[in-house]
Amino acid sequence: MKHLQQNSGNLDELSAKERDIYARLDATRLPRHIAIIMDGNGRWANRRHLPRFVGHRSGVQTVRGVVETGARIGLQYLTLYAFSAENWKKRPKAEVDFLMQLLRQYLKQEVPRLNRNNVRLTYIGRIHELPDNVQERLKWAEEATAGNTGMVLTLALNYGARTEIVDAFRSILNAARNNGGIDHVNIDEDLVSRHLYGTLPDPDLVIRTSGELRVSNFLLWQIAYAEIYVIDKLWPDFEGTDLLHAIADYQRRERRYGGLSHPANGNGGHAGRNDLRHSAEEEASVLVGRK
Repeated sequence: MKHLQQNSGNLDELSAKERDIYARLDATRLPRHIAIIMDGNGRWANRRHLPRFVGHRSGVQTVRGVVETGARIGLQYLTLYAFSAENWKKRPKAEVDFLMQLLRQYLKQEVPRLNRNNVRLTYIGRIHELPDNVQERLKWAEEATAGNTGMVLTLALNYGARTEIVDAFRSILNAARNNGGIDHVNIDEDLVSRHLYGTLPDPDLVIRTSGELRVSNFLLWQIAYAEIYVIDKLWPDFEGTDLLHAIADYQRRERRYGGLSHPANGNGGHAGRNDLRHSAEEEASVLVGRK
């Protein structure tokens, strides 16, 4: 993985509203990795009495805007939950076929734009189960952007977190079988992480659109300590300004990774019962951004 310079984007290309929000951020404390659960394309279309495919097409336009905003502010990693393993199994075949066609079109149209924004494209998921013509287009787009050194855009395609963990353990067993057997394997968190899809750092911030309060089998291992931001907007209505508002909310939080807050009451770090209770409540809560 090439070293990525944070804040190496082109801020001049932000919109006036985006520049105003960005000016209030601490540019030295951007989340390193943002993962987004893009939800609501179908509901967006239904509310407008339009076919579902119109919502999916509008969602692709949103992807373009969010990717460009992320690249312009120098975000290092952006992962988008584009197509789940459950979608593959449970959606009507006509809709799945349309989504695959839409993906191929997106890649063909967006590679020049990704290159202009110095974005490198990667994928996670059971890519080998996708149609051959989709796999070919995915490989082409990945190779066409491989030389870029800015933001890494990862599309989660035919992805499920439980499937990923199953595949990780299969990979560990296969590696052990070829290297002396399972008795010689020390299975710890680091080993499991190395056998997950891709080589991405864990997300710092997970954004979910549509107001739903669930993670939908997305990066379950990796988001153990991620901050979660939920917005009521459906994905086609999500904008670069919303991404920046989510980052602003992230920067107002204190990340403790299971520890305690820094003492502010002069008790030398020995929290009282109420302090511990409030700390536990805060750890268990999900902060929701309402629009």
